[in-house]
Amino acid sequence: MRQRLSSEPDRYRGRRRVPTPPRSRYAAVVTTAFVGAGVVALGAGGMPDAKAVSPSALADLEKAAATSSDVRDRAADADRASRAEDRGSLESTLADAPDVWLLPLEDYDFTAPYGMRWNELHAGVDLAAPEGAPYVAVHSGTVTKAGWFGGYGYCVIVTHADGTESVYGHSSKLLVTEGQEVKAGDQLGLVGMTGYSYGTHLHLELHVDGKPIDPIPYLQERGVDLKLQLEDLVGDVATS
Repeated sequence: MRQRLSSEPDRYRGRRRVPTPPRSRYAAVVTTAFVGAGVVALGAGGMPDAKAVSPSALADLEKAAATSSDVRDRAADADRASRAEDRGSLESTLADAPDVWLLPLEDYDFTAPYGMRWNELHAGVDLAAPEGAPYVAVHSGTVTKAGWFGGYGYCVIVTHADGTESVYGHSSKLLVTEGQEVKAGDQLGLVGMTGYSYGTHLHLELHVDGKPIDPIPYLQERGVDLKLQLEDLVGDVATS
C-alpha cells in the first residue's frame, strides 16, 4: 500500500473520511469572525456606560433632587403653620372682641329662673353642674369682686365696659383676683355650694344700672341662649 503524504488534501479521523475545508471557505470564516468582532466592539463603544458618567453631573442631579425635596418640605411646613395661625387668629379675635358674649358653662341643668321665689326675688338663674366644674366669664371686663360675699358664698363680680355687672355665686374655688382683666371665655372659678346653696350650682346674675335683670332675654339678644335649657325643664314639668 502506498503511504499517504501529509500534503495531500484529504485526511482520516478514525475510519471516517473527513474532507479538508477549501482554503477559500476557511478565509471566509476567519474574515467573518474578525468583522463580527469589530461590529461588537464598535457597538460596545457606542453605548453609554453608567460608570463613565461624569461625577460632577451626578452630583448636580443629586443636588437638584435634594433641593426639590427641601422645597416640598418647606411648602408643607408653611401650609401647616398658616392653618395653625389662622385658627389662632380666629380664636384670638373671638376672645378679644368687646362684643362677644358666651355661656358661663358648657354643660348644666337649668334649675331655677329669675323671679319671685318664696316671697323673695331670686335675682338670677341657677345652673346646676358637678362640683369643681370650671365656669367662665360671659363677657370681657374687670374683676371688681373675688372673695366671700355673704349668701353668695365665694363670689366673682365682673364689671363690663358699659357698666353692666355679671355676678357668679357659690363657687368652691376662685381662679381670679380683684383688679384682673378678663376676656369672654376666661375661667373665673369652680362650681360649688358655698353660702346659701341647696346643691352644687352656679348662680348667675346680671345687673344693669346697679339693678338685677332677667339674664335670659338679655343674653338671648346677644346670641347666648339659656332659654333652650329652660324650655326643656318646663316641658318635663308639664308632661309629668
